[in-house]
Amino acid sequence: MFGGKDDVLDDFLERGYWYCWEENSGDTDVTAAVKDMQRRFLDIKKGDRIAVKRLLGQGATEIEIRAIGIVKAVDKDEWRVYVDWLPIGSSFDKKINRRVSFSGAGSALHGPYTNDNPWIRQIFCV
Repeated sequence: MFGGKDDVLDDFLERGYWYCWEENSGDTDVTAAVKDMQRRFLDIKKGDRIAVKRLLGQGATEIEIRAIGIVKAVDKDEWRVYVDWLPIGSSFDKKINRRVSFSGAGSALHGPYTNDNPWIRQIFCV
């Protein structure tokens, strides 16, 4: 969701990508949070796992995992990651609806993590 109101997950799944987006406020200064997001984005590589989450409101102790996939390619010029989204359930159109602990996952980008992390296993292991 961008700005808390535009759900773009269907576009991501249909078009096979995910991207970072920060609303252009017209300021020339880049906040520390955006710099951190950009640094983490540059660490993404082919073969990495990716999950799309939804925050469940202020004070929530869980997040909802809405989709998972595997990175095919990274376009650093457009801040776009091309993804093989994994079919979940009986068809590709059925999104997963799984809740896991919040674990500080409030920003747009997290990681890298190792696959022995129990929280990561809850997200990617059905």
